[in-house]
Amino acid sequence: MSLFRRDKKEVEVICTFCKGTGRDPFRIMSPLSTCYVCGGKKKVRVASPNVRCSYCWGRGVSPVGARNACLACGGIGFIPGGNNTETCPKCSGTGEDKNGLYCLQCHGSGRAIPLAI
Repeated sequence: MSLFRRDKKEVEVICTFCKGTGRDPFRIMSPLSTCYVCGGKKKVRVASPNVRCSYCWGRGVSPVGARNACLACGGIGFIPGGNNTETCPKCSGTGEDKNGLYCLQCHGSGRAIPLAI
C-alpha cells in the first residue's frame, strides 16, 4: 500500500511512527512486533515536495489518544504537497475539523489544496 504515486520524486526518511527502531512503539502484539508503517525497515519513502502533517504535528501517531497511525498521513508524518503556503479555509491550518478528525478538504496538511480545472 503506497500513499504516493511512483511518478513523483521520493526521498527516504527515518520512520516517524517508530522513530527509526523498526518495532511497534506501542508493543501491541509483543515487544518484538515490527512497525506496521515501515515494515521493520526503519525508513519510509516520502513524496517530494511534501509538508509536515498538521493533524499529528509530524509525529505519525493519531492525536486522538489511540495507539495507531495518523489517519491523515498514514503514520509517515508528511503529506505530499507543493510550495503552497496558503492556509486551509476549512480548518484554519490546524489539519483537523471541528469534531477532532482530520480535515477532509486539505487531508490534514493545513494548506489549501488548489482546485483541478
